[in-house]
Parts: sequence; structure tokens; C-alpha cells
Amino acid sequence: MGQTAFLADHPRFHRPAPAGTPLAVRRPSGLAAKPTLGLIGLGAFGAFCVPHLSRFFHILGHDPARDGAARALALGVLPATLAEAAAASIVIPAVPVAVLAEVTAAIAPHLRPGALVVDVCSLKVEPMAVLERILPAGVIVVGTHPLFGPASGAKGIKDLRVAVCPGHGPAGAKAEDRVAAFLARRLGLAVHRVSAVEHDRQMAYVQGLTHLLARIVTKLDVPEMSLATGTFDHLMRMVHTVDRDSEALFRTITEANPFVGDLKARLGAITAEVCAPRDGAELQPPALSSALAASGVSTSISTDAPSARASIATSQV
Repeated sequence: MGQTAFLADHPRFHRPAPAGTPLAVRRPSGLAAKPTLGLIGLGAFGAFCVPHLSRFFHILGHDPARDGAARALALGVLPATLAEAAAASIVIPAVPVAVLAEVTAAIAPHLRPGALVVDVCSLKVEPMAVLERILPAGVIVVGTHPLFGPASGAKGIKDLRVAVCPGHGPAGAKAEDRVAAFLARRLGLAVHRVSAVEHDRQMAYVQGLTHLLARIVTKLDVPEMSLATGTFDHLMRMVHTVDRDSEALFRTITEANPFVGDLKARLGAITAEVCAPRDGAELQPPALSSALAASGVSTSISTDAPSARASIATSQV
């Protein structure tokens, strides 16, 4: 089978389970055409993946952080222990970067020789290094990053972007080809192949900058505006979309990426420069301030200020 073969069609992922494999990993009759996929982590992103992957894989679901059996049943996948899910042909650890090393160490003894582990973390340098350091020889690793999530993919994922990073060695390169072909042809995604380093460098802007700006705008506690422009509406839609992400994801994106530190320093310096009075001039002419004060108008933009509430109320009349 050529390098562009679909992942789900490759014979490696249809091999019989080795002797002693738990029964939950053995495919039920009627699903023999589907390879097994162990999905470890049934949180927001893991749950989001289920309907897209269940068409092509027999999914064994496990969640180490919650009632995994109930969660799996609610999602329509077969509940599995950690060992059972890790013994599948393909394993996706859909867990936060902060616990990836712990989960990887837990699944390592149960992985089949030749199993494929697909990383889906929002960073690549550290997660890929963790997987390659901890996983046993003979396990194949491919890095991916779907550049979308439950919010941005709610209406479908066709033509959305996904990054694919090369695995280690010749086997990893071949598996990368199969993963990329599956993502493009079966799921309809726009695949972008990139190194782990270049991925994280771009994510410092694409995710780091976006999440930092959204958090700043959120902390401004901006009220609803009846005079909003299209540009303002675009800004607030971005903020509200990012606001749905977990605090753990925000911390990962803005603290764990090695390239975000420089971005933060530059963002802080440039913000101070942009907000500083030009040429030492005052931000507001004294005469205007005096006139507004004499009229009983506060220049505070805070939504707690009476003048701000009055202005908003008047604009809605």
C-alpha cells in the first residue's frame, strides 16, 4: 500500500489483538472492518472528536480525570480501562499538556508493538519530546494539532486547518503520510505539514497573541454597545470564542510555549509605548476636562461609573 493510503485502511491497524488482550479491545462482530482507536481523555476536545472519528474507528473511551465509563456511554463509545484503551491499534491521548507525561507513562506498558500514538496537543515541541522520551521503542508517534475546537468546529470541520508534524524515524515518516492522507481525504481538513519548532513559533502569534488580547479585553468588562461597528463586533466575537476555552488551555498556550515569553515582553513594551502621551503631551486638553467636570460628566470609562451607565441607557432609548 502506498504512502498516501488512508490510515483506517492500512493493514497494520487491522491486526488481531495479541493473546491476553482484554475483551473490550477485541472488536465486536459487525465492526470487524473498523480498526480500534483508544481515546484517552473525554473532556471537551475528546468528546468533540468522537462523532468525526467513530465513522472510521471502533472507539474505546477512557477518561482518567472523571467518571470515564459514564462519560463514554454518554458519548456513544465503548467504556474501557486505561489498559484496554492503550492496547488499541491507534491511541490518542486527548489530555492537557500539563498531565501528558503522567498519562504517557501510564499507557506505555500497555501499548502494542507498532501501535500509533497521535498527539493532539496545542503545542508540539514539548509534547512530542515527552512522547518520544517515555514511549517504548517500536511505538510510532505522529504529532497533530487541529486548529479548531468545539466552538469553531460546531458547524462542521470541512476545510478547517490541521497541522501535522513528522514522527521519529522512517516509520514515523510513513505514518505521518497516512495520517495526513486520512485527515485530508476522509475528514476533509486542510493539512499543513510543519516542524514542531515552526509550529510553536507560529502558535505564539496565532494562539498566544489571540488569547492574551482576549483575556485583556475580557478584564476590561466591556458593556454591550448599541453603536458598535463591524470591526468592534469582529473583535468581540473573537473574545467570546476564546473565552470558552478552559483555564488550563489558556495557561498552556500562554505559558508553556517557549516562544510566548518574547511575545509577552514585546506586547507589554509596545502597549506602553502606544498608550503613552505623544511627545509628553497630556492625553486630554485641560479645558475639555474642566468643561466635562463642570457639566457633571465623569471621564471614567468604567461600567461602574454613573455617567457610563447613563450614556448607555440614553443610547438605548
